[in-house]
Amino acid sequence: MSLCVLFPILLASLSGAVQFGPTGWRLPRKSPRFDRPGDVILGGSFSIFRFDHATLLDFTAPPAGLAHSSVSLWGYQVAQSFVFSIEEINRNIHLLPNLTLGFSIRNSGDSVHGALHETMGFLTGQEEPILNYTCGSGPPQAALVGDTRSVLSVSMARLLGLYKFPQISYASTLPILSDKTQFPFFLRTVASDLTISHAVTQLVLHFGWSWVGILAQDDDFGQQASLLVKQELSQAGVCIEFNFQVPSQKSPEKIAAIVQKMQSCTATVVLVFLSNSNVQLILQGLLGLHVVSQFWVSKDVLHMVIALMVPGISQVLQGSFGLHLRRNKVFGFSEFLARLHPSRTPEDMFIKGFWEATFRCTWPSKNSIVAEGVQFCSGNETLRGHELPFREVNEANVAYTAAYSIAHALHDLVACEHRDGMCADPKHFQPWQLLHSIRKVHFKTPDGSEIMFDANGDLVRKFDIFQGKKTPEGLFHLVHVGFINPRVSLGNRMPVHLKEDVQVPKSVCSRSCLPGFSQTPKQGVPHCCFDCSPCPKGQFADKTDMKRCLLCPEEQYSSNARDRCLPRTETFLAFDEPLGLTLASVALTLAGLAVLVLGVFLKHSDTPVVRANNRALSYLLLTSLALCALCSFLFLGRPTATTCLLRQTTFAIVFTVAVSSILAKTLTVALAFRVTRPRDRLQVCLEPGTSPSVVFVASLMQIILCGVWLGTSPPFPERDMTSEPRQVVIQCHEGSGVAFFCMLGYLGFLAGGTFSVAFLARGLPDAFNETRFLTFSMLLFCSVWTAFLPLYHSARGKSTVAVEIFSILASTAGLLGGIFIPKCYIILLKPEWNTSSWLRQGHWAQQERQSEVLRSRCLPRPMPQNLMNQSLWKT
Repeated sequence: MSLCVLFPILLASLSGAVQFGPTGWRLPRKSPRFDRPGDVILGGSFSIFRFDHATLLDFTAPPAGLAHSSVSLWGYQVAQSFVFSIEEINRNIHLLPNLTLGFSIRNSGDSVHGALHETMGFLTGQEEPILNYTCGSGPPQAALVGDTRSVLSVSMARLLGLYKFPQISYASTLPILSDKTQFPFFLRTVASDLTISHAVTQLVLHFGWSWVGILAQDDDFGQQASLLVKQELSQAGVCIEFNFQVPSQKSPEKIAAIVQKMQSCTATVVLVFLSNSNVQLILQGLLGLHVVSQFWVSKDVLHMVIALMVPGISQVLQGSFGLHLRRNKVFGFSEFLARLHPSRTPEDMFIKGFWEATFRCTWPSKNSIVAEGVQFCSGNETLRGHELPFREVNEANVAYTAAYSIAHALHDLVACEHRDGMCADPKHFQPWQLLHSIRKVHFKTPDGSEIMFDANGDLVRKFDIFQGKKTPEGLFHLVHVGFINPRVSLGNRMPVHLKEDVQVPKSVCSRSCLPGFSQTPKQGVPHCCFDCSPCPKGQFADKTDMKRCLLCPEEQYSSNARDRCLPRTETFLAFDEPLGLTLASVALTLAGLAVLVLGVFLKHSDTPVVRANNRALSYLLLTSLALCALCSFLFLGRPTATTCLLRQTTFAIVFTVAVSSILAKTLTVALAFRVTRPRDRLQVCLEPGTSPSVVFVASLMQIILCGVWLGTSPPFPERDMTSEPRQVVIQCHEGSGVAFFCMLGYLGFLAGGTFSVAFLARGLPDAFNETRFLTFSMLLFCSVWTAFLPLYHSARGKSTVAVEIFSILASTAGLLGGIFIPKCYIILLKPEWNTSSWLRQGHWAQQERQSEVLRSRCLPRPMPQNLMNQSLWKT
């Protein structure tokens, strides 16, 4: 099957260029080649002479060559790097020692027709190539090194694939060419657009930019690159403020509109995926609007180099970044270029045109008419000192690696070093036999750079990072600030290595939230725009730009700045702290006072004051009050399992004994005045065993409640994490809340009943005002414990324990002071009142006054004096 059947579109281009179209890419009357013989020939296609215009065929005259319109100094230096590498290989005694490499350099003219025509001429060996026909039997051709780019690269790759001819490109970056199913014979020494775009995203992520813009060419490259970048950045949480599509064809109106929109954008970092011409136009527009606060990140640092040809552009590119695929350091290449001269390489059909463009002169010709003011080339000019600008990113040696790759592959093929490959006669082999060896090459160039291709046929190289800076003298230059290593992959991330003094601009929609604050999204805007909210208590944010605050562990609390957690300290109502020491002192004082009163009563046990109203109950009451004060010590100190079991139950039982003793006293007084005649049925309640029975029964009920409480859900020590934000409160958990409040409820019921009886009996006659003192004491007691309940529930931490201890001590002091202090006053300070005669005298006077009141109210006569004394003074 012929090539015409397989590639009609390609052949249409070739037919117009090769057979019928004007050969505008060719030099007039000269062979458009630079050939050098050898045992094996390498092909080279370079854009040396560009032809901007081509004359359409009008069929009135045969096609003729056109004078070139411009000379690419860079393209010619690339071709010379190809020549330099082959000469260096031929001098190497260890690489292809018995073979000499030759070459055939063709001018593509930076045009589709030129590249196709010259490539087919190299493959067929004809000046006017005929497809599928090879003329001559010269030395074997190994591979082609070319600069094919854009859509042309796809066509060239398909064409060479049909011929099974290996191709190594140093300029084509289309991602589709990495598909080895479609393009098995295509390799390249540059990274694909997808790899470059991925490297750009790694730079954005490494610098922490979260608010960027994108300028992309409106073609396959721009759309694919911008789509890949958007996807990767969006997954990483970076927001895209704008994504402007710049038309491929020059359109000043549309570019001006894009520049106006960029002026109002807030993103300071712009990712650029544009052609050189559009880069220049947009930079010129930004310079005219004095927009200098945006920093460009270009996938190719050459954009910056070319744009800097425009005066003043350095103001816009100050601080911008560009990526540059790391190249080999070719030692001696500068000296090689400096030695170039038309007289040394007469077979070079391009050097005179390059010479004229470099030195702005014209070679004299016999048949040419000399125009006035034209400077002739003398041949004494020298290329020494004539270098391309921005030498740090000069890519004039890009063909060097490709030539060495072919040479090493040919060496392996001849030496049969790859067992899985094949051996071949170096003077009689087919180009397709070299493909396997090229894809497997792994060597080091003279500068020590490691060369190898990946599975896609792309050269694996590092990306150098350059930044535009101005020197103190005001000169703009590109500074190497780091590199990206795609060989080392951390998941989907490429490590970025930067120098320490790199000044990185900020590009965020909102300022970073400092530690202690979290991001709060704004409504209707991308998530990169947010407010900073302080973390609440118990939470922290120890890093910048945290999405939410984190909870501190239970054993820790958040600092005042909310930027970290601090360990909590254990706390409880200890003896050695001021509050605990004060409460313990008061408890000891009250207990000692109760014991002192008990001692006074025991010493004066036979006096009327002590004997009145059952002195045994007084002894029991004083003992229980002393124990009430001492039970406060169970609430102080670090809670343990034992103290938690004893504190509430001990408090409940001793207070029940105290209140029931008062109840027995109150009932005795009240019933004594109810008995109006001997042998009354109520007189049995005044028997000596009645009062102890009341105390015993009332206390037994509380003991039963406490026993059930301890048997079902007893109290236990716990660590309270919520009461105090900075402390862990060691406290006793009551176990069963129902049992606890039943205990308190019973005690409250008993106290309420006692107060009611004492209040009703407060007006009964009594020489020592016993009922009034009991009423006042129980009023204090009930008031304290009524106020205790709300305070107990509102207090937190160790304040809860302090409230309960205070209530215990206050109620103890109220009972002790209200009942016994008046009695001690009489015993110790008024002993004359503590006599039987004074008591009888006081009672007769009080009885007469009470009789007058009763007679006026027609009430029954009070009980006889002898019966009253009998009931009050029983012991």
